[in-house]
Amino acid sequence: MSESYAGKINRKLLKKRRIINAAAGREPADLVLKNATYVNVFSNELCHADIAVAEGLIVGMGTYSGKVEADMTGKIVLPGFLDAHIHLESSLVSPKEFVKAVLPHGTTTVITDPHEIANVMGTDGIEYMLQATEDLPVDVRFMLPSCVPATPLDESGAVLDYRAIDSFYDHPRVQGLAEMMNFVGIIAGDDQPVEKIVAAQAHHKKIDGHAPDLVGNDLNAYIAAGVYSDHECHDLNDAIAKLERGQFIMIREGTAARNLEALLPLLCDKYSERCMFCTDDKHPNDLLEKGHIDYIVKKAIGLGADPITAVKVACHNAARYFLLNNRGAIAPGYLGDFVVIDNFQDFNIEKVYKKGELMVENGVVKEFQTPEIEQYLVDRAHSTFHVGTLTAEDFTEHRPRGIIGMVNGEITTTDAGYSDRIDVEYDVLKIAVVERHKNTHHIGIGFLQGYGLKSGAVATSISHDSHNIIVVGTSEADMAAAVNRVVELNGGIVVWDGGQPIAEVPLAIAGIMSDEPLVDVNEKLETAKEKAFELGVSRGIDPFMTLSFMALPVIPSLRITTRGVFDVNSQSYV
Repeated sequence: MSESYAGKINRKLLKKRRIINAAAGREPADLVLKNATYVNVFSNELCHADIAVAEGLIVGMGTYSGKVEADMTGKIVLPGFLDAHIHLESSLVSPKEFVKAVLPHGTTTVITDPHEIANVMGTDGIEYMLQATEDLPVDVRFMLPSCVPATPLDESGAVLDYRAIDSFYDHPRVQGLAEMMNFVGIIAGDDQPVEKIVAAQAHHKKIDGHAPDLVGNDLNAYIAAGVYSDHECHDLNDAIAKLERGQFIMIREGTAARNLEALLPLLCDKYSERCMFCTDDKHPNDLLEKGHIDYIVKKAIGLGADPITAVKVACHNAARYFLLNNRGAIAPGYLGDFVVIDNFQDFNIEKVYKKGELMVENGVVKEFQTPEIEQYLVDRAHSTFHVGTLTAEDFTEHRPRGIIGMVNGEITTTDAGYSDRIDVEYDVLKIAVVERHKNTHHIGIGFLQGYGLKSGAVATSISHDSHNIIVVGTSEADMAAAVNRVVELNGGIVVWDGGQPIAEVPLAIAGIMSDEPLVDVNEKLETAKEKAFELGVSRGIDPFMTLSFMALPVIPSLRITTRGVFDVNSQSYV
């Protein structure tokens, strides 16, 4: 039987009185961090006091006694960190596993865009992620995907207009509309992207941007439409131009894109109030070897940033931007989310508290409950492949096709001419994208140069942003076999040679995330990378991440789609 309205009010009154009494010192607090040196994000200094917590909230700083007391002598206490923009799916693991990975690094809140899973499952994907993140010890807030599919050229699992996502704005953990990648459509005043902005504003929600190198009146038009932030700045002048026009700048330091060094000058008195940190995409090895937001803070300090400024950008600024007004600071009425470090130079995290509860001590995460997900959504997430068995003939094409020329160390490509055959000696391989959502049997075929594969094939169901199956191979038979194995796994990464898979990473959740622990996924992923390298793939690239971006038809110059090789510059197939 549900609680009555009067019952809820009475319960909240009791809780509020408990908070007031603990703050006033009339009752012991639930937790007191004794003798704490802490970062005050309001006065921009280190302060010294006991920090008291009751009912999950900070009730005061001063002299307090508590039911639980922890001596902070010689330590520094920081507010919990906040990632301003991330796709949880990029970690390749379930949300619970992601939380277990980032909590020891001091992250207590993330803002996620479930863009990847929405491209596979539509609104069911958004609902799956909402349920999979409920009541986790890292607060997962959402920005609704703005571009599903990313472009009209993509064949994704769903097409979401503003009506499809509108009801989600009422969810208490939805903050707004995620990165508006279709800046071309906004500038042109196209109906669908503008409708999404108008709908988000009608709900009084934030709207994030994605507009690399946009300048002049086009930038003015994009911002005037109602886009409040940008995380695509890789150049200081670009960032300052956007900041001067009122946008907030998300300084990104992730796996695929690292912009901190270029944008470090923003971490000064003049600009830092308009900045926050984000990772965008974080792969398993990065999370395990480097860390999360703590890695960015530590790196910024190492590059010369003021420690208090770096900490403030890592928590308070993002909380203010997203109107999460009870986090990102150590002050009365704020959540008891704390990161305890040894010092600013070494930046070793010793303890992490969430709402006053000790969740991490010396890297060990306290056990927490797995959220319940509706069985329908679980079944749906594990059944997203609708592809018939393929043969070598499906990848056979005798007329010339465009060659996508890879650029070393970049995800941009060049036009490398045409070919009508695989030529391993000249590093001309066949590449294809197989539509996997609706059994259309659409297979786009082309050629790839610069990948380096000498034998076998590599296939993955992670191909941005529609997540069809992308495959590159030295023979049509190996390509077909690798794709068939991806389908058998319900998604994943397959390295195929000698008539068998020599390495694979199952990704059974929508073909983009694993049910397994992060450590196991990382081990399989690193093994698969090494096997790909042994088959000749250039060690200067990530065999799978680089491949996944070959299918994104918004990055110059040539890409591969389910309809063939596409020239992004001329907007035509070649």
